[in-house]
Amino acid sequence: MTAVQNSPAFTPDSDPLDVVRWALAAHPDLLMPSAFNLNGVVLLDLAVRAGYTGEVVFVDTGFHFPETLATRERLAARYPELTFVTLNAGAHPDDGQTAPELHRTGPDACCAARKVQPLQAYLRQKQPSALLNARSRDQASTRADIPFVEAGARVKVNPLAHWTREQLEAYASEHDLPVNPLYFDGFLSVGCWPCTRAVHPGEDARAGRWAGQGKTECGLWAGAGRL
Repeated sequence: MTAVQNSPAFTPDSDPLDVVRWALAAHPDLLMPSAFNLNGVVLLDLAVRAGYTGEVVFVDTGFHFPETLATRERLAARYPELTFVTLNAGAHPDDGQTAPELHRTGPDACCAARKVQPLQAYLRQKQPSALLNARSRDQASTRADIPFVEAGARVKVNPLAHWTREQLEAYASEHDLPVNPLYFDGFLSVGCWPCTRAVHPGEDARAGRWAGQGKTECGLWAGAGRL
């Protein structure tokens, strides 16, 4: 387990830019995975403002909405100082990686094969000491206690931990960020199309992910195989 080295005493009011700047100084090999949701788009902009010029790693599961792939291209064009890496590029539902209906009969196994394992393999190759990620506390009850900096197999840095959806939306609007258009149709968290629906009024931002399947996380950030 990687220890959190010299982590400052951040408070809930700490500026995410300060958290990113600390992460860049403490972990020059910092790497950023992203699925280009609202949180991820905001974090990309903040990271660039803080001086991040590293990789943004996206896993193509083969089941992404076209709008998500288009958002990735818009972001890559907007931030040429970043290196956008797509793992499993060109994946599609009939590529033989998983059984055709596995996303319905075994969503955990589908996520593990199509999303978690490709990223884990890449991280074993790159061996970054820390990951910069966009999770926030108000996304779901499973994320309600996320700190700015957490230890694990590698350090996870969560600059947006205390930002609300209203703050994220305001920042995206102020900076004219290319948010996934599905967000404005109620898809507050966008994953693979078979397992994502629009969020109903009063639900948390991730309620549309794996709805009715007893699942709230893909396995990257929770469970035995978490990063």
